[in-house]
Amino acid sequence: MTEASVRPERESVQDRTDPETDRVVALPNAAPPKRRRRYGGALLGGSALLLLVGGLGIGGWRHYQARLAVAATDQQIQNTVPEVRMATVRAGDSKINVTLPATTTAFEAANIFARASGYIEKRYVDIGDRVKAGALLADITAPELDHQISQAEATLNQARAALKQTQASRDLAQVTNARDSDLVKKGWLTLQQGDNDRLTLEAQEAAVGVAQANIAAQEAQIRILQQEKAYQRVVAPFDGVITQRNIDNGSLVTSGSTFMFTLMHPDVIRTQVFVPQDEAFGLGPGVDAVVRVPEIPDHSFPGKVTRIASALQPGSRTLLTEIDVPNPDGALSPGIYCTVELFIPRKTPSMIIPADAVVFDQNGLHVAVVENGTVHMRKITIARDFGTEVEVHDGVKPDDQVILNPMVDLADGSKVAARSVHKTRTS
Repeated sequence: MTEASVRPERESVQDRTDPETDRVVALPNAAPPKRRRRYGGALLGGSALLLLVGGLGIGGWRHYQARLAVAATDQQIQNTVPEVRMATVRAGDSKINVTLPATTTAFEAANIFARASGYIEKRYVDIGDRVKAGALLADITAPELDHQISQAEATLNQARAALKQTQASRDLAQVTNARDSDLVKKGWLTLQQGDNDRLTLEAQEAAVGVAQANIAAQEAQIRILQQEKAYQRVVAPFDGVITQRNIDNGSLVTSGSTFMFTLMHPDVIRTQVFVPQDEAFGLGPGVDAVVRVPEIPDHSFPGKVTRIASALQPGSRTLLTEIDVPNPDGALSPGIYCTVELFIPRKTPSMIIPADAVVFDQNGLHVAVVENGTVHMRKITIARDFGTEVEVHDGVKPDDQVILNPMVDLADGSKVAARSVHKTRTS
């Protein structure tokens, strides 16, 4: 409550006879009297200015400290040498091990056909039988061939008789010509008679030659028939095993067209493989090879290269190679799928490096080689990929140090330090 003096209306100053008569009345909600503040605003403005200046100073100091820290970090990064894992390049082996698929075949194999027409009188062998060279396999009967031989022999006898007759005529012509030639010289016979005698002798001598030739031709015909007769005995051309039979007793066979048997010689197994061009150089007769069969995992069959083709296949760029494998116990059979491992002498030098060291980018294939702590990027050419290792022909040399899994931003000329050495396995 605020107190105030209340005076009656129309009361002047002169009418105020006694100050005691003034009443003090409290007015509700009256504002207190204002007091003047002379220095309050100035103090507030100064304080704000001091706060602003202090904040700017602190911010500038912190920014300065941050720049010093960034500069120190950059300097540290520039002066820091990264540690990298490295591996040693080693020279490739003196021999290339190449494994290729192949199929076994018999050293010798022959399809035996009938060389005489007729019927099978007797078959002596069957599939799986082992035979020796010259063993009788089957007999062919052809009665008409016997009659042809008899007819040819009779014709030969006729030719021989004709020869004797011709020889007698020649002898008579020779005697007549000798007798008449003297008479012609003495004039007792005409020259015409002498010419007739002389030419008759020459004709008889030619007839003797014809008769002799007929005999030779007939003898040759008989030999042909006798050879056909010999072909009625079908014999084995070499030692081997009967692997196929296509005739039986009573079968009709025709000379030159009826297939009878297949004979194979399995004591030596021949294997043919096609070696790729990049591995064919250095391959030749005498190179060691090992044949392995998946169904016989605990046994390998050593052999040697015996023959190679002189030219590569134009379509596949591969070299046909034959390997002979001794098979005295018959463990290998012709027609088996197998793998052949060749030990080919290396003709061109090569290096082995870990696959983790190879970098492929827009510049191609290369590796990072470290020399005296400095990185040098070397381009390479991969010859063979072994998975964890690769074989290269250029770009590096034995005992070079290459970086494993190099950093993306690693540049030529960068400084690095070795952290550990990676040992490569032998392929």
